[in-house]
Amino acid sequence: MKTGSILYNFIISLWVGGIIIFTFLVTPVIFQSFGRDAAGEIVGKLFPYYFPYNLFLSLAALVIFLLFFGVRGKIQNKITIILLTLAILINLFVSFKLHPDIVSIKQQIQTFETQSDESQLRSQFRKLHGISALLNILLLIDGIALLVLHTPAKKQ
Repeated sequence: MKTGSILYNFIISLWVGGIIIFTFLVTPVIFQSFGRDAAGEIVGKLFPYYFPYNLFLSLAALVIFLLFFGVRGKIQNKITIILLTLAILINLFVSFKLHPDIVSIKQQIQTFETQSDESQLRSQFRKLHGISALLNILLLIDGIALLVLHTPAKKQ
């Protein structure tokens, strides 16, 4: 059981750490270092790896959890299954629907630096980007909750 717990927590830590590093370190540095169009291109090159990475980790976490902990027992195990399932569903949606839709709209926008913020394409892009950002934060919260649920309480 201890090996399963270590492996599970490692996977969730990669998930949470990956989101934190990409969202709060890598992306802001790229956008501060390059023009808006160039930064968007660079970050756009990372997304085809970032989204499958998150999907893989959420699937791996579920498999490891089921193998070592199971569904029966404590309420925290049932909550964990719900949170992992939610993460997998969000990651599937982002990977196979939302991200392709964003890419399709982005390809139609010639430049973000000079094109009006009021254009319909920019409006659609902003809306989808907002949904993506919200789901990313939800996945971060989900992962943190999973870590908290399986951090052993200190015995006094």
